[in-house]
Amino acid sequence: MVKLRRSDGKVIDAKVGEQIINYASPKDLVAKVDGKRLVDLKSEIKKEFKEIELLSFEAEEAKDVFWHTSAHILAQAVKRLFPQTQLAIGHATEKGFFYEFDIDRPFSREDLDRIEAEMLKILKEDLEIRREEITKEEALKLFKGEKYKTELIREIPEKVLSIYRQGEFVDLCTGPHLPRTGMVGTVKLLYSSACFWKGIEGNPSLQRIYGISFPTPKEMEEFMRIYQESLERDHRELGKRFELFEVGIPEVGSGLVLWYPKGAILRELLEQFLKKVHLAHGYQLVVTPHLAMDSLWEKSGHLKYYKENMFHFELDGQRFCVKPMNCPFHILIFKSKRRSYRELPIRYFELGTVYRFERSGVLHGLTRVRGFTQDDAHIFCREDQIGEEVGSILDLATKVLSKFGFREFDIDLSISDPEHPEKFMGSPDKWKTAEEALRRALDVRKVKYREAMGEAAFYGPKIDVKLLDALGRKWQCSTIQLDFNLPEKFDLTYIDEEQKERRVVMIHRTLIGAIERFVGVLLEHTKGDLPIFLAPIQVAMLPVSEKNLGYASKLHQELIKNGIRSSLLVEKTLEYRVREAELNKIPYIVVVGKEEESRGEVCLRRKGSSELRRIKPPELIQLIKSENESIYEGLI
Repeated sequence: MVKLRRSDGKVIDAKVGEQIINYASPKDLVAKVDGKRLVDLKSEIKKEFKEIELLSFEAEEAKDVFWHTSAHILAQAVKRLFPQTQLAIGHATEKGFFYEFDIDRPFSREDLDRIEAEMLKILKEDLEIRREEITKEEALKLFKGEKYKTELIREIPEKVLSIYRQGEFVDLCTGPHLPRTGMVGTVKLLYSSACFWKGIEGNPSLQRIYGISFPTPKEMEEFMRIYQESLERDHRELGKRFELFEVGIPEVGSGLVLWYPKGAILRELLEQFLKKVHLAHGYQLVVTPHLAMDSLWEKSGHLKYYKENMFHFELDGQRFCVKPMNCPFHILIFKSKRRSYRELPIRYFELGTVYRFERSGVLHGLTRVRGFTQDDAHIFCREDQIGEEVGSILDLATKVLSKFGFREFDIDLSISDPEHPEKFMGSPDKWKTAEEALRRALDVRKVKYREAMGEAAFYGPKIDVKLLDALGRKWQCSTIQLDFNLPEKFDLTYIDEEQKERRVVMIHRTLIGAIERFVGVLLEHTKGDLPIFLAPIQVAMLPVSEKNLGYASKLHQELIKNGIRSSLLVEKTLEYRVREAELNKIPYIVVVGKEEESRGEVCLRRKGSSELRRIKPPELIQLIKSENESIYEGLI
């Protein structure tokens, strides 16, 4: 017998040789064997199993299986309606699923509605989903004519492959899947977009359909409410509306950003804030090149573990790499002279622009780009300083993020996968030491976290701080990575109190992460209603008529001299200009007419308020300056 725990908490003695599904509750979707491996509910219980856990939709791993099955149902519906379509690949996503197809035209909204209706029909048919194992030769025959599936089959080294059947439909897949299509309660197709096969530009162009599914209509209703709200908050649309940036212009290239004047101001203000905070917390500012000889990246290990994400070129017989990270440069700065234990910790900070070759299929506005600037820092410290440094970084990260209106965070401890040591640099002992050090730092501060196996950086484990936005979505921003490996590779040492050389420990960290990504997240979180210290325009100066233009212009220039970002709006009616200022989320609207001019005052209204205030220009200047400086309270 094998101990089996259902998702409702009931523990059962399950008999070896029977199918797991015989012991499942109606809510159970997939089984987890020995805390590691997911298997179909129809799998046979084997004597080598120590324990079996059944997962419902509430478990993240079960959601993946649920949405992966939904992707197969999508592919089946498309093949029924468009038989000549070639199947590519489909996967679960963080929130839903997609499948890619080779079809001679883009899918229309009407097409998606038809496909969705066919998917709902497949759910009602409640088709059995069966796993089969076949040889590679059999698979090539089965998928003859499906060129993308054939390509994938030829790339698989194993001689025996797994497929899944449901009704007339069959797909190449490792699984696991739900036992029946009817276990998917409801489905909705969201949109389609173009992509490249395997996400590589130059490969055949495909059409990717995105969808979402849930066990119950109630869950779908709640998702669609949030989804519609997310469309209104889409940072790409807000970027166009507020004239902040544009991404992926064909003449520039995919994933590369052009910052317009207002966007450049926003970015500059954010960078000034970050510099001031870091300098106040003992960091030293450094600046490093955008590229380096490939020998540096070979020594750091990037060419071995990260090469496919790097840009390379050769010039005058020398090979260079555009930097994907700043750490090797900071290492060289530390190594430039002999270091004493009294100097440690040494903290280097850089707003470093890096470039990474992200696949075109994952690029998305500002939140996934190929060129971005990080608030990147590296701390060189003694091993006994790790806990204090990690703790202070966590404190600083949450304080900084809270200044932008983020209050809720999820924390992951990303560790290595012992079953795949080839993906991680260094010895298992060093990894164990580093992972335990981060655990202690979190445990001492009584921080709640989950462990994410296999999600570590190639050179060390890390703490990932994910903020929750206004819609409850998680965004990865802050990260703290502990590194025992690069100090070994670059022979980084300090002299201890006994005049002996000791190996230094290195901490890689960011607070907000990539500026591009953070701006995208912030725009969606605030719907473009930015904190006043970041607003590209803080004051809309509106003369009532042309007679008051001279007074308004004088006030406008006075504000600018005092470092306040003012815009003088004179075209069209006053009502129109007020409305434009509101639509552009300008924090303060200042109206000056005959009465204000005669009194040497202004009529002030704060965005979102109907209250009008008459104040003197010096009071207005002091009011905005105070708001600008309040962002640093508790930080400096």
